[in-house]
Amino acid sequence: MALLKVPEENRTLTDADDVRGFLAEHGIEYEHAGSAPGLTPDSSADDILSAWAPKIDELKARGGYVVADVIDVKPDTPNLDAMLKRFSSEHWHDEDEVRLIVEGRGLFHIHPGDKPVFALEVEPGDLIRVPRGTHHWFDLCGDKRIRAIRLFQDKSGWTPHYTESGEDTKFQPLCFGPSYIPATRVDPGLRV
Repeated sequence: MALLKVPEENRTLTDADDVRGFLAEHGIEYEHAGSAPGLTPDSSADDILSAWAPKIDELKARGGYVVADVIDVKPDTPNLDAMLKRFSSEHWHDEDEVRLIVEGRGLFHIHPGDKPVFALEVEPGDLIRVPRGTHHWFDLCGDKRIRAIRLFQDKSGWTPHYTESGEDTKFQPLCFGPSYIPATRVDPGLRV
């Protein structure tokens, strides 16, 4: 289940209903969708899409999404550092960002304008919909592994628009645990 932190308020939410309620206040949909039977780490993208077809169809009907694919990022992914740099800089999109996590973990930071930045750590079974126009960035956890189903209304709409606010540099890209602290309390230039 997802964990949520609001570093500025020294606040952590671990209860699924509390996380869901907090995110809903910011227009973000979250649910823990569980797992699809029969999938293994070696399952193909087609197998994953097939196993999750009922959920994908539900999401398509509800959100007008027309395309679903699988992103598979691991430590040996070519040009990984360049890819992660694109994700980990604050940006927004012209359409929703929908992710259903199949393997691995990652950290969405959400910057809701006049309210404190919060971080949501997602893990397998977590489904998140970040509405179009929401300022955010994404980091992988230490194992640099994530496999997720992505849904799009139009793939061209997923182009990131970078804010260049520098807000993303104020936070450590570390998943939750004893080492998660805002970067203002450590070397601000430190990035994993």
